[in-house]
Amino acid sequence: IKSCVDLAVQCAWMRTGGVIGHDEDKQGELRAIEFDRIKGGKPFDVSQQWFREMIADIRSPLRPLNKTGDTEVAPLVQYEPPLPPGLTLPKKVALLTAGGLAPCLSSAVGGLIERYNELYPSVEIIMYVGGYKGLLLGESLPVTPEVRRKAGILHLHGGSPIGNSRVKLTNIKDCVARGLTKEGQDPQQVAADQLVKDGVDVLHTIGGDDTNTAAADLAAFLQTNDYELTVIGLPKTIDNDVYPLRQTLGAYTAAEEGAKFFSNVVYEQSCNPKMLIVHEVMGRGCGYLTAATARIYHASLRAKGFNPEVGCIQKRLDMHAIFIPEMPVNIHAEAARLRNVMNECDCVNLFISEGAGIQDIIKEKEDRGETLPRDAFGHVKLDAVKPGEWFGKQFAAMIGAEKVLVQKSGYYSRSAPANAEDLRLIKSCTDHAVECALRKEPGVIGHDTDNSGVLRAVEFERIKGGKPFDVKEGWFQEMLAQIGQKMEYGESVRVSAGHVEDVSVRVSSMVHVQSSALFLA
Repeated sequence: IKSCVDLAVQCAWMRTGGVIGHDEDKQGELRAIEFDRIKGGKPFDVSQQWFREMIADIRSPLRPLNKTGDTEVAPLVQYEPPLPPGLTLPKKVALLTAGGLAPCLSSAVGGLIERYNELYPSVEIIMYVGGYKGLLLGESLPVTPEVRRKAGILHLHGGSPIGNSRVKLTNIKDCVARGLTKEGQDPQQVAADQLVKDGVDVLHTIGGDDTNTAAADLAAFLQTNDYELTVIGLPKTIDNDVYPLRQTLGAYTAAEEGAKFFSNVVYEQSCNPKMLIVHEVMGRGCGYLTAATARIYHASLRAKGFNPEVGCIQKRLDMHAIFIPEMPVNIHAEAARLRNVMNECDCVNLFISEGAGIQDIIKEKEDRGETLPRDAFGHVKLDAVKPGEWFGKQFAAMIGAEKVLVQKSGYYSRSAPANAEDLRLIKSCTDHAVECALRKEPGVIGHDTDNSGVLRAVEFERIKGGKPFDVKEGWFQEMLAQIGQKMEYGESVRVSAGHVEDVSVRVSSMVHVQSSALFLA
């Protein structure tokens, strides 16, 4: 339906009449079929392989299809549909996915292949294996007729079928250390030479702001050498933190999956008295995913119904506080409130963004002489910081928790297949990406908040990460009010606590925090 309505709108612009569908007389091209050719009464083709296999399974007699019974995959068709003036088919298209995972990569790859195949089946497509790593090493896979036929299956899977990697083309030292380039080589030049060698004139990159801006730099590099490469990015990140895009691919699903994750974990409080459960959600500098996950969990919990007389109580199962990078936190005032929750419910459930207070935690660790590992882009690896454990120790000592359980939903959430809401967004973006490829219009596909939310190819120079979550959103403020959490505290509150070193945390016991200096007093 989405493919057809998208093309119907395009045909309306071009004043082209007809019935939208895949034209069997023109090698399955999706087009506006002339009304005088439309006729009902088409019989079902009983020679189709799947039908014959099904009939064989139920032992029903059917005349043989041919002597061997074999079927062949149709070769790549050479049919080229008529194009509007000014548009030309690409000679060769390449796809790559890069950066961390998100619940959109597999579907975006499948969606691009489907769209090219249903509109322009003669266009040759290759996929670089492992993102920029594959481009540097010249490792690619052809999109064969069989791959095209099964492209829709990719919507059912998570991860990336062609693999990801974190490679920064301008980090020469890292590329050499990982064996991607040799001493004295410029990674950008190596990547550019490979694109030229492969004859690629359209590159679709599926990744975050780093991935897409790196591709734009590569296109500019090639242009100085008189090689035209059109780079069209698809914005992948579960953080939804890219300017000026309204929504990035995968963020809807990650929030829903995180809520599902905690909907099981929360019942751990029923087997331990005075339990503190910390749900650590991904999000280095943006609290969107934590807030959205909490919103979905809060709403789905309320829809379940409860039986208070036997202890099945909403407040016991709900989250009791949310901490994200965009919110200042008065740890003593929150601890005073949460201690009351612990006394009432015998448990406390926290939703914490892994980026909440992260810079202060990093500084505290480095001041103690700890060396924290960093990735190719210079970011501290958050697994080494353990923010959830830090928060767990601090609050446990103040609210009297007897047991602390830190659970991270990040890898579970980001590896999931795209949900219905993301599939709809992905389909819109992949369809438009193919249209932009024909126009040789570079940019990152998304709804441009600076241009009335129109879906378009946003200029690369305007793409930037680090967009914060807006804590003034009405739904977020309403949710905080429902769980009793404040944004600001007027009075000064101090809560006495035991030593955080004495607090046992299920995740790890490697962190020893001496103060809560990063919080507002």
